[in-house]
Amino acid sequence: MKTITLIAAAAENNALGKNNDLLWHLPDDFKRFKKITTGHAIIMGRKTFESFPKPLPNRKHIIITRDKNYKTNYQDCFVVHSLEEAIVLTEKESIVYIIGGGEIYALGLPIATKIELTRVHESFEADAFFPEIDLNRWKISQEEYHPKDENHNYDFTYLSYTLK
Repeated sequence: MKTITLIAAAAENNALGKNNDLLWHLPDDFKRFKKITTGHAIIMGRKTFESFPKPLPNRKHIIITRDKNYKTNYQDCFVVHSLEEAIVLTEKESIVYIIGGGEIYALGLPIATKIELTRVHESFEADAFFPEIDLNRWKISQEEYHPKDENHNYDFTYLSYTLK
């Protein structure tokens, strides 16, 4: 069975980003994201893809866009026009990650089997938001709190959700 995981860092008010940029810098969360997603397919919207300086190494990138003329010249980067097309491209993968942005998370939530959420314990002004998690459908299976320190300006908690 395929595992489809939404992986995100979201503030207390579900803020993800503003002006196609992150709202915080959490080095440990970046390391965790890299460790979890390396070697797997990652599905994202065009804006999320364009927010990277270059494609992330050792991952198959699937970019969803409404722009029928959108192209990328990078190897291991594929352009599709729907989440359904993205899922078809991952038919041989046992684990797939949906990495953003807000619209793509909302599309992916109904088909997700797992959520890896870094909850940043602060609220931010944003233009992209993570969808509400329905606690009648999801349960927290793992939780790991991290206080702010010299490298992290905010407290945060890693939350792993599984379907009930």
